[in-house]
Amino acid sequence: MSLYYASLVAAIMLGIGGQIALKAAAEASATITAQFLNPLTIIGLAVYIIAALCYILALKRIPVSIAFPSVAASYAVVAVLAHILWSEPLGWPQLAGIALIGSGVLLLHQH
Repeated sequence: MSLYYASLVAAIMLGIGGQIALKAAAEASATITAQFLNPLTIIGLAVYIIAALCYILALKRIPVSIAFPSVAASYAVVAVLAHILWSEPLGWPQLAGIALIGSGVLLLHQH
């Protein structure tokens, strides 16, 4: 079972990496065409594909009612990284949302 939870964690971490790569490509590109041709966009999409493969493996033994909400943890991490890397807002509304997401994920993993 630990292989499947490791695969879920890998899917979440890779999803975070893919999102950050896509945002970095967007920030570095002047036009949408340039963004799609940016190597970071291609890397981000490739990382998402690998994340999807890891997630599929995780679903072999982890109920989707646990696995899918667990992916929400990535939203909190991406919000914090976006604040650090690009000074995106991280005020009380975002912090409250992150706390709710974290609480929900923890609650789901109580079995």
